[in-house]
Amino acid sequence: MTAKGCPHSAFSHTAQMPVHASATVGARFWLLIEHSGPWASHLEDCDLPEDVRTLVERATNLGVRPQLIRRPGRRTAPPGPGVHVMVGDARGPEPWLAEAVIADPDDLDLDALAAGVLPKSCILVSEPVFLVCTHAKRNVCCARIGLPLARSLAEVWPDRTWETSHVGGDRYAANLVCLPHGLYYGSMSQAAAIAAADAYRSGEVVLDRFRGRAGIPEPLQAAEHFVRAHTGELSVGGVAVESSRSDGEATEAIVRGSDARFRVVVEPMTLTAPCGTACADTITTYRLVMLDRLTSVRYATPVPA
Repeated sequence: MTAKGCPHSAFSHTAQMPVHASATVGARFWLLIEHSGPWASHLEDCDLPEDVRTLVERATNLGVRPQLIRRPGRRTAPPGPGVHVMVGDARGPEPWLAEAVIADPDDLDLDALAAGVLPKSCILVSEPVFLVCTHAKRNVCCARIGLPLARSLAEVWPDRTWETSHVGGDRYAANLVCLPHGLYYGSMSQAAAIAAADAYRSGEVVLDRFRGRAGIPEPLQAAEHFVRAHTGELSVGGVAVESSRSDGEATEAIVRGSDARFRVVVEPMTLTAPCGTACADTITTYRLVMLDRLTSVRYATPVPA
């Protein structure tokens, strides 16, 4: 399959268009598998070792997001026997990340992971992980812009930076994901990526080029974004949707942020993409309709998991 990509220069991907509210929705649980490649356009088409393919298939069936990872600049197999994996829960009460080297796919309890439980074969890690999409066969822009960004991050955090397969949102290349919280950034320059990674290590987000947090419906990502922009609250856990409801295209959410609660209403809007070719013809984002500080709330609809 031929790789997609726009003919524009890397400067076309510079966050001139909105990137907020675009993080991958279906990604609470993560499975990262170290595999040097090559990577086909889609994981199911990759020529993978049997143990790696088994892990990908099991994860997919359980609703766990599988990602192939490799060290920036390396295309050789990792040394030693077994498969290096990392697993994580990005949306639990306390997001976590753990790792293991497994000799057999049965050594990794993915059912436990899908239940939000640390698999027994894995050991918790205390440092964050930075994933940069460099999946050229999915979209050449991801590699053309992502590869130098990954190398730049690896110069600062060599043990925590990985190239990864498609994370969602080719039109936002270069894409950066910060785990375990599943924070997505798009249209990243090398300087912006270092700033975002450094902020995450301090427990904060950088609002510029912040796509949102994986595992949250896009309208609610938008609601959180507008509360952050309004209050200046940048701590990772400082803003959260408490309840929501929809009325046609509009979504109304009650959002906690900066020791206050806000009623936020957002609506989708469509913009013409700057590339307008294989990356995307249009970009769907959200506009702010209303943001009011509240003293009380009359309803509480659970937020979708």
